[in-house]
Order: sequence, then structure tokens, then C-alpha cells
Amino acid sequence: MIKVAVTGAAGRMGSGIVKKITEQEDMEVVAAIEIPNTPLAGKDVGLQAGIGELGVEIVGAEKLEETLKSSGAEVLVDFTIAPAAANAIEVATSCGVGVVVGTTGFTDEQMQSNIENVKKNNVPAVISSNMAIGVNVFFNTLKKLAPLLYDFDIEIIEAHHNQKQDAPSGTAVTAFEVIAESLERDPEEVGVYGRKGLVGKRTPEEIGIHAIRGGDIVGDHTVMFVGDGERIEVKHQAHTREVFIAGVIRAIRYIPQAEKGIVSSMNDVLGLD
Repeated sequence: MIKVAVTGAAGRMGSGIVKKITEQEDMEVVAAIEIPNTPLAGKDVGLQAGIGELGVEIVGAEKLEETLKSSGAEVLVDFTIAPAAANAIEVATSCGVGVVVGTTGFTDEQMQSNIENVKKNNVPAVISSNMAIGVNVFFNTLKKLAPLLYDFDIEIIEAHHNQKQDAPSGTAVTAFEVIAESLERDPEEVGVYGRKGLVGKRTPEEIGIHAIRGGDIVGDHTVMFVGDGERIEVKHQAHTREVFIAGVIRAIRYIPQAEKGIVSSMNDVLGLD
């Protein structure tokens, strides 16, 4: 039985993750963490998620370390915001707890700190900008397709709900990085984030990245490879947040066999090359 702690446990994703974990025969929720000094402290996370009492009380993040130790958690799942997630990763890894993180918007410095904390404390970790199984097949497809279409213009378009705080999405950024690496292009030199005004002709090397925000869009990502007289589009659409949660469950299940001290990706979890 894999013992799991969930941060952001009362949020939309957190509640969905808690619910899904309770449906598994090989894992259980042993800790539920919310924002520091949360007014939900002491409430049962199962009742909060609408699935009945679980006997696990919500605690504030200021008690994260003692909660992880007292609960015997083996894995911490985090879908919060970057600053909170970076702190949770630091605390969890120092406690010898593996991490599964789908939070996006990390700065380069925060991501480097995450990697260093995993390495220093020799724990297993899965950190991915998108846990959806289909999205990671999408990344793998882009990796293989881009070199074949090296002389096509490439544009990335992502669309999300109006509550999303970071842009472009972590998934769009990962798609961009996968393509740039496959084409041996420097991301710092070829990324163009939106266009406005007299920007001049499009260069053959640039990769455009565009963000749309509106309504309740869960997550759409389209990569356009545009040549003279033809166009190929590779698209992934998430219809429900359940697609991310399904990937989380696979990542949790992967943690006991994951190599310690390194950050694994969903490619590793899914066995993609």
C-alpha cells in the first residue's frame, strides 16, 4: 500500500486526486495539506472532497514537515502554485518522501532547486508540466515529427480557462523545448511569444508560442507545421481534469520503482523513448 500526502487537497485538482486515490487498491491518502493557517484545518478531507469521511484531517502547510513524518507518507503529490510547490518539494525531500509534481510556472531557479533537493536527499521524483497520458504521447510525437519537418514553419497555440495564472502553459513550453531540442535550435534564440506591431518577416528558425484564455477551457494544445501548400497539425485536447489525474495515479504507482536522486518524467512513467 502506497501512502500518499496531497497538497492543495481541498482545491479542484486536489479533491479529484484524493477521490481517485481512494478508488485504488494499492494506495491510500494519509495526509492532506492546504495553505498555511487554512480555515479548513481540522476538517476531514474526504468530506471536503464529497466522498465521505476518510479519517484524514486537513492541516496547514506550516505543519507540512511534522505531518509527513507522523503520517508515514511515502509520496507527496503537489498541484498548487510554483512558490508553494517548490517549498513543499524542499520539505518533502528532506523528509525522505518521494514527490509527484504537476505544478507549472516554476522559474529556472526554482526548477534547479527542485532537482538539487531530489538529488541531495536521494529520493524518487516525477515532475511534469502535464500528467495527462495523451499529452505525453503528444510530446513524443512532436519529438519524432519535428526533424522530418525541419523546413516547415512551426507555431504552438495553447488555450486554457480564464483562471489560469501562468502563460504560456507549462505544456506549451515543454512542447516548444521538445521541438527546439529535436531541431538542435537554441530556445533562447528561436522562441517568439506572440506578435504585435511591425515585427518584420517570420524567420525560418523561429517557433511561435501563443496563449489564449477564456471560460472553462480545460486545456487545448495545437502545434502547426506549415509548409508551402500544406499544413500538418498535431493537437491534444483535455475535456476534463480527469485526464491529468489518471496520469498522477500512474506516476504514484511508478515512484516505488523509480530511480532515486533524479527527476523522472512522464516519458519514464509511460515507458516512452
